[in-house]
Amino acid sequence: MSPEIVSVLYIVGLFALLWFLFIRPQQKRQKEHNKMINELQVNDEVTTVGGILATVVKIKEDTVVLRLADNVRVEFLKTAVGQVRRKANEPKDDDD
Repeated sequence: MSPEIVSVLYIVGLFALLWFLFIRPQQKRQKEHNKMINELQVNDEVTTVGGILATVVKIKEDTVVLRLADNVRVEFLKTAVGQVRRKANEPKDDDD
């Protein structure tokens, strides 16, 4: 094979390796995060990306109203929800 073909194959192989190691897993995580956000329900217990523990009170188009404590409600972007800790229909553990 000529050196030009080898160098092109090397670049293509390197790009394929980067795709499978970095880009593809990030896209998968983004899809899972979007699915989690779309499945949010009132009374779900969530953690924001900033580490705030809260309960979902109201869901709007792009935002969600979270109850941080009694009579303390704050509106966050939906994308700021990092994870759902407990779904609304799951029983609560009193071990906390």
